[in-house]
Amino acid sequence: MFNKTIFRKQQLRFMLLNLLAFTVIFAIFSFIIFGQVQRTLYSHADEELQLFKERLTDDLNGLEGDEIRPMPGKGNQDPSPMDKKRDNPNPRIVVIQWDRTGNILNKGEIGSLFYENYLTDYQLDKTKIDEIKMMAIDDMYHFRYLLFEDANEQDDIAYIQLLINVDAEQTIISNFMKLVTICSVIFIILSISASFLLSRKMMKPIISSWNKQAEFVENASHELRTPLTIIQNKLELLLRTPQERIADKFENIALSLSETRRLSKLTSDLLTLARADSAETELNIKPVEFDAFVQKVCAPYQEIAESQQKHFWLNLKCPISINVDETRLHQLFVILLDNALKYTGENDSIGVKTYVEDQRVVIEMSDTGIGIKEENIQHIFERFYREDRARSRETGGVGLGLSIAQWIVEKHRGSIKVMKHQQKGTTFIIKLPK
Repeated sequence: MFNKTIFRKQQLRFMLLNLLAFTVIFAIFSFIIFGQVQRTLYSHADEELQLFKERLTDDLNGLEGDEIRPMPGKGNQDPSPMDKKRDNPNPRIVVIQWDRTGNILNKGEIGSLFYENYLTDYQLDKTKIDEIKMMAIDDMYHFRYLLFEDANEQDDIAYIQLLINVDAEQTIISNFMKLVTICSVIFIILSISASFLLSRKMMKPIISSWNKQAEFVENASHELRTPLTIIQNKLELLLRTPQERIADKFENIALSLSETRRLSKLTSDLLTLARADSAETELNIKPVEFDAFVQKVCAPYQEIAESQQKHFWLNLKCPISINVDETRLHQLFVILLDNALKYTGENDSIGVKTYVEDQRVVIEMSDTGIGIKEENIQHIFERFYREDRARSRETGGVGLGLSIAQWIVEKHRGSIKVMKHQQKGTTFIIKLPK
């Protein structure tokens, strides 16, 4: 129950972090898109105002008395689109002429209807000179305007204000804002769902690691407790009879030493796996003559096999040098050969075969022993897994050897798999890069 509460809180934390990340990304993306759309829509209107201002400025600079000189010709060259826009301004633009006291001078040119309906209460803001700004009339009609000072000192005009209606652009922006709002709501709903699914997916390896760690600690504690209990009991028996001779207590002492060796091996294996999990162990890679190395490692096991009435054979066809950690590779062979000797009987055979295939060194280690059940093959590389716990305890195994073997092979960027013979026995196939 406590673990479930921890997992639920962690999943909720992951979900909130994912939701926050999605929301921030979408918000930034929306602001960028909205700002870009707004600038793009208003840029055309702003360009029209600037061009109209240039045209008026050119006309005022060309004044002679009360007459306006025509624009200078450009020869036989066709006018550019920018010149066409300047010479033919947008009809949406309204020109308002102001005097220095803030009165409109061109009411007739503007139109009495437009002036009486919209400009009677409008006050000139002289602080925004030569800046394109936004304004709204009656909170209904939106304009972009440009105010600049009149350069002609011979008339009563002090300021000229250019207005261009942008209701169409404003409608597009409003609709776009509504669309962004709707999309935001949909996105939040989708983000909550996606965050929930992602948090569950993120929790799966955590829960799996937690369970494996709990199982590992439980199994390790059990395996450590057994030899410690045996050693403690035997030592207590020795303490009860301090006057006895060593020869009389030989069995107790021998069993204690045996359990001590088993405990030492178990501790060493646990330390190896702990370092492997923390990526602390680095390989000492160097060139090794492969077949010669295999023959040297297998030599003592050939003698042991012969003493146990077992046939040990070698078929070495890989006389090349490969880069490996010799110590770890030796440990790999020891693990597999020990298992082969443990689970084979008299007149069984154990063989090691090496060859090169697809630019990889292949090792086949086979035996004709008791073999592995088909349904158990997928579990044999799991820590503390033993197909037959009673038999494993008799042979001194705790189920860590093949886990270490798999780690050694994977550390060398290789692969290891096990196959069951049709008759009996097992074959381990290891592939290492050349």
